[in-house]
Amino acid sequence: MDLIFNSGAGTHGGTAGGADPIKETTTATFVADVIEASRKLPVIVDFTMIGHGACKQLSATLEKAVRETRGAVRLVRVDVDKNQDLAMQLRIQTVPTIYAFKDGRPVDAFSGAQPDSQIKAFIQRLTAGSAAAGPSLDDYIAEAKTILAEGDAQTAAGIFQQVLQEDPENAAAMAGLLRCLLAVGQADQAEAMLARLSPEAARHPDVAAVRTALDLARHASGVGEAAELRRRLAGNADDHQARFDLAMAYYAANEPEAAVDELLELFRRDRAWNDDAARKQLVKLFEAFGPTHPLTASGRRRLSTLLFS
Repeated sequence: MDLIFNSGAGTHGGTAGGADPIKETTTATFVADVIEASRKLPVIVDFTMIGHGACKQLSATLEKAVRETRGAVRLVRVDVDKNQDLAMQLRIQTVPTIYAFKDGRPVDAFSGAQPDSQIKAFIQRLTAGSAAAGPSLDDYIAEAKTILAEGDAQTAAGIFQQVLQEDPENAAAMAGLLRCLLAVGQADQAEAMLARLSPEAARHPDVAAVRTALDLARHASGVGEAAELRRRLAGNADDHQARFDLAMAYYAANEPEAAVDELLELFRRDRAWNDDAARKQLVKLFEAFGPTHPLTASGRRRLSTLLFS
């Protein structure tokens, strides 16, 4: 079946919409955009300079983190070159400088580049106890992954798509959407989507795992019928090519545990066969499954036992 993306899908009825939580302000509008607005929701003020490398990087990190709060906090940018009076009033001595306002007054601040973990901690302090704080985009991605694992690719795709509407560069959501396409047999669409990704998104481990899954699926499509391969093995248990192909036939039939079992058995019988093909294919399977998949953990343990036996 074709996968139809439904913007209303999802257990929670979709992700939060509403006004864009990010805007520019000036000296003239600062009171309304920051002081008054912070009486309703916390406001982060990014004092920045257009074209400044550190400012650009921090602004992008802040924007992503703010969008992940799903409306619990606002981000307002101030170009200090265009608003020098305001920068002087607030004693901005360097850029980037970040202020947090709540209930009409500044409550926190920092200057200079910060790691993602510190940015998230800064926002968590600001939103602690806020009634507006809801599930983050990461929460929705986790929910969608669970739904996909339960076999409902349609609903999972709807949630992943909504996350991407709010954060188009969210690689984890993109990888989830790609897995939904694979789950319903739309490998060609998944490949086309992969080809359009930015280089940064394409390097993300979740996306790389989907690319490996696609490679495995292409290989598996040409190995023949599992029944015939099992008959060959019944006649000769050391027909290593038949066992290798049977593993891929199981993978194509969505029987990953059987695929892992056959490759481990092949490795046990002849670990050097075809230039270590069984171990290499197992590594690809584990990458395609993902690091948290139960078969990845158990398969790696079993492979380690064979390696050191």
